[in-house]
Amino acid sequence: MIAAIKDPGSKTRGLLAYLYGPGRQDEHLDPHIVAGFAMLAVPDPGRDQHATLTQLARYLDEPVRLRNSELGQKITDHVWHCPVRAAPEDRYLSDAEWGEIAERIVRAAGIAPEGDDLACRWIAVRHADDHIHILATTVREDGRRPKLHKSGERAGAECREIERNYGLRQLGTGDGTAAKRPTQGEMHKAKRLGWQQPAREWLDERIRAAIPHAADIEELFAYLQAEGIEVKLRSLPSGDLAGYSAARPGDLKKDGQPNYIPGSKIAPDLSFPQLKAQLEDGQPEEHPTARRNRPGTPWTRATDALDTLHANLADSHQSGSGDDDGALAQAQITALGELIEATSQTAPAELRAELRAATKTFARAQRSQIHADHRAAVGLRHAARDIIHAADGKDGSALAVLLATLVWTAILAGRWHQNRGHHQQAEAAHQAVQHLQTAYDHAAAPQLAALTHRQPKEQVRNTLANDVRSAVPEHATRILADPNWPALATVLADAEAGGHKPYGLLADAAAQRELTTARLPAKVLISRIQHTSRNPAPNRTAEAARRRSPAATAIPAQQHTPPVTPLPAAPADIRQQHRR
Repeated sequence: MIAAIKDPGSKTRGLLAYLYGPGRQDEHLDPHIVAGFAMLAVPDPGRDQHATLTQLARYLDEPVRLRNSELGQKITDHVWHCPVRAAPEDRYLSDAEWGEIAERIVRAAGIAPEGDDLACRWIAVRHADDHIHILATTVREDGRRPKLHKSGERAGAECREIERNYGLRQLGTGDGTAAKRPTQGEMHKAKRLGWQQPAREWLDERIRAAIPHAADIEELFAYLQAEGIEVKLRSLPSGDLAGYSAARPGDLKKDGQPNYIPGSKIAPDLSFPQLKAQLEDGQPEEHPTARRNRPGTPWTRATDALDTLHANLADSHQSGSGDDDGALAQAQITALGELIEATSQTAPAELRAELRAATKTFARAQRSQIHADHRAAVGLRHAARDIIHAADGKDGSALAVLLATLVWTAILAGRWHQNRGHHQQAEAAHQAVQHLQTAYDHAAAPQLAALTHRQPKEQVRNTLANDVRSAVPEHATRILADPNWPALATVLADAEAGGHKPYGLLADAAAQRELTTARLPAKVLISRIQHTSRNPAPNRTAEAARRRSPAATAIPAQQHTPPVTPLPAAPADIRQQHRR
């Protein structure tokens, strides 16, 4: 159940006309009052054919008129409007039940505290099965204004109690960091202009999409302007930037000027101070040449960066982890959102819809009341920029491995939020996992089919099955029954040909990603082992011989020796004979 308190208004009669009217698409049915202040005296145009909306508005506005006449000041923000909506799957609620719910909401919000006979006047109107509208005028009978500070938080907390009491779907408790919902005016404007999104939502997505492209705040604003977004900067007398606002192209005010929206009003974590702290990590930007010369591809480097994050998220909620305040983990979860965003922009076209959906839902998990220490997420942020600026072609196998790693990291992020009571963030991470999993399944399908097609012979598979039973005995039965076991056997055989030990690879993979909750454990292990075995294992015999040679000892210490080239891999059947 959601109680969404709207911005204060000034026209009681106008809001009543909407509540008792047919609705914008004739969706309002049988509007009538289910609860209110001094119910016996309230005229209800929905039940009394002689009552009018004007009479009802005058009744509700009477304390406002008295205060205006006594003080000689006209109040223009006295209309309090709070729609209260049940979840689609909730049971039908009777008028009496909705009336009780309305009374609890106005008590919690401070409109009509329990036992207060001089409280504000209010009514609750029902014109649909699944919701009511509470309208109140915020001048009490004694002429004072009610105390409504944090009324939204109190109403939300009461909704959680109502859900438990009435057996309704239980939603997570918010922490005040959620983005503001679009207003009716914003949605009507978007519809009028033919937009699929209100301007604020559109700007939110565009700014988040720009973050991985920028090394600092100035570069971010330059990128947004290059994309056609109107950006207005605010500077201090010293010339330093102090704030910004943005406008969607075509979003104009009545005077024809761009409708600029401050960053903090677009989303709490898109304010100028938040973005500045997030982007300026104190480390100089790496030169593009140095970036290109680093080993591995952007996809494998991003997976390496996520491996470090796994350990931090798994341990950060435990006492004595060194991050008891959560600042490090929160920063890394924020950067994880940037990495998902960067991947969505550069992945093949057939994966982008799911990855864009993952980015959008995970945005809610990127912020909480915990102040993030963004210096802890430099590696992830640089990995996101590497992906954005990658000049080489996309490695389908490496991308699938990265997507599998993103799935597990998002799961850990959700658990971290859940452990700290961040219910909305945990739910957002869970939804993002579903989209990431779908993208991974699609990306991995050709790879799995190819691996299965060239699976090793039965004798080799039986030997590798024994490695599975030895390395992960508690999961061996499920792994070997997984339809992806032939593909995993191929990956293990390939890794062994490169000098790796299947037993060690399996044990390490299981230690990094628990398999108890995995629906297809063999499929989970494939991506993990592909990443850790992507490079041939060092040939220790050849390396020892090289070190003993006179030529090696004559090389100056400051020079680098070329890497040792491993011997060609033997066919799987020959390796099987040697293992016996």
